Amino acid sequence: MATLTKGGNKTATTKNGKMENSEFHEFFVDELKDIYWAEKHLVKALPKMKKAATSPELAAAFDKHTQETLTHVDTLEKVFELLGEKVAAKKCDAMAGLLEEANGIIEDTTAGTLIRDAGLILAAQKVEHYEIATYGTLRVFAQNMGHADVERLLSQTLENEKATDVALTNVAESFINERAAAE
Repeated sequence: MATLTKGGNKTATTKNGKMENSEFHEFFVDELKDIYWAEKHLVKALPKMKKAATSPELAAAFDKHTQETLTHVDTLEKVFELLGEKVAAKKCDAMAGLLEEANGIIEDTTAGTLIRDAGLILAAQKVEHYEIATYGTLRVFAQNMGHADVERLLSQTLENEKATDVALTNVAESFINERAAAE
């Protein structure tokens, strides 16, 4: 059944309430492509951040985050499949900027210092907050369109992103920030 909305745009609503072939659905898929690009590029950036880290704890956190990010990529591929969409990436300018900033921190800090580690945590948490905002919004979009399976997958990723943010905070507050301030 087709429904007319404000402005005369058509949306296709199926019996189960899912919106397909609507402008909102297209926007949703476009944003999935954006975060897919972001996750794929983060997978490449995290090993560089791990290598630049001074403390073994931070290096381990980046290693764990790399593995989790690979899972996020797989999850997004499942989301595209559930939506009947081709898996595709669209450059995410926000993530590109955040990763460029992380590279700048590596270049602007001295190797082997906890100042560098504090900066790397800052960069990583900026990435996490971007991802939390994105997955939180996409989850609600999926819910509003009746994509329960997609909502569930995005919720899992969102919770993982939140846990990673907390883990990074714990590493920073355990000793890195205090020692960086003393360097």
